[in-house]
Amino acid sequence: MAHNARLDHRDPFVFDTHELGRRPGALQRLTRTVPAPRDFGIKGVIGVPEGTPVELELRLESVMEGVLVTGTARAQAEGECVRCLEPLGLELEADFQEMFSYPDADDRGRVIAEPGDDAEDDEDRLFVEDGLIGLEPVLRDAVVLALPMQPVCQEDCPGLCSECGARLADDPDHHHDAVDIRWAALQGLAGTMSDGEKDETGGALPSAHADEKQEK
Repeated sequence: MAHNARLDHRDPFVFDTHELGRRPGALQRLTRTVPAPRDFGIKGVIGVPEGTPVELELRLESVMEGVLVTGTARAQAEGECVRCLEPLGLELEADFQEMFSYPDADDRGRVIAEPGDDAEDDEDRLFVEDGLIGLEPVLRDAVVLALPMQPVCQEDCPGLCSECGARLADDPDHHHDAVDIRWAALQGLAGTMSDGEKDETGGALPSAHADEKQEK
């Protein structure tokens, strides 16, 4: 994004950097608990439920070109085991680091007349806006990277029975008698042949009885 959308200081993910000034080397440490926003994680797989407390530990450092933010986010994530489909929860800890550039400085910290002249360079940069920085997009990226793409309730989860859907962890001895499809086909053929023989046998008696009647 070229520039942050208009930041609101009341937003819990917005932080004020005025205390740092623009003195390189100035440092500020912050802790804050914020409510998780909507879709905070991997949608449809696992994430932090909306409104769940997210604990932030931040280190804001003033550098020549902007404010360097280093931090850790901790929260309780919830999802579904990809093997047995049971609900699961895990402690999330996501580390992140991001540079927020001053809009009037280039990558070397030098003042430039027209910020944003190079659209391609600005595309992936975040900016300090009126002394404020917005951490929500940074946290979203960090959380997605920290969460498992295929969460499991336990590493050795056996999953579900492929035939009946039973949860195998609840019944370790669960099994179905396997029937070789090749033998099943032969059994079916044998049954068909037996039925045919019965029909032929049953049809021969009336014919013989009829011949006897004709001789009489």
